[in-house]
Amino acid sequence: MRKKILVVDDEPSISMLIEFNLKLAGYEVRCVSDGEAVFDMLKPFRPDLIVLDLMLPKMDGIQVCRELRKQNNGVPIIMLTALQDITDKITGLDNGADDYMTKPFSPQELISRIGALFRRLQTIPGATDETQIAIGRLSVHVDQREVFMDGKLIDLTPKEFELLLFLSKHKGKVLSRQQLLHGVWDYHFLGDTRIVDVHISHLRDKLEKNARSPEYIMTVRNVGYKMHGPSAANESSLA
Repeated sequence: MRKKILVVDDEPSISMLIEFNLKLAGYEVRCVSDGEAVFDMLKPFRPDLIVLDLMLPKMDGIQVCRELRKQNNGVPIIMLTALQDITDKITGLDNGADDYMTKPFSPQELISRIGALFRRLQTIPGATDETQIAIGRLSVHVDQREVFMDGKLIDLTPKEFELLLFLSKHKGKVLSRQQLLHGVWDYHFLGDTRIVDVHISHLRDKLEKNARSPEYIMTVRNVGYKMHGPSAANESSLA
């Protein structure tokens, strides 16, 4: 069965360009031109992924992301923005987008990123035969895609779960931001590593007692990140 993609953009020329290329790539595509229409399409179309413009009439892309996540709808979202300010891009990620692209963009790169998102949903990153990983008070249940801290279920987005699982599978190993982009987002080109930093920040907010003094997800200065148990949290080389 073909994957379904909902394209949300109020510029007809861009919608038509995206629709044409996605259909050539084998996807089933529907297009809408405002944010409110997204929610009208959820049940009848059931999209597997949403390509969502930031600036939309009636309800902008940030509001759409926020409302979808509030409804516990984990559909992958790639946000499109004509704005160059990184703050606007990070705001999209903060509110539930899985990725973003800046206009103008290559349709081939969009297709590549869509394919990467789908592959990550179908394949557990860093997969092994382990079905449960315990690190200190943290428990990651692989098959159920659930995470518990002190026995309490932690609400993570699909991408947050995949990032945490990848870190957990490589516990004790320093992973560069580019390695995380490759392993979790499946980017084989030079991606924007700030995507990694935003998701790490989200995980810390949800998992750590004090996000400014993390016990589990450690920053290795000038390199990347490393997953540790609480006993290793005070190593002098880490922050």
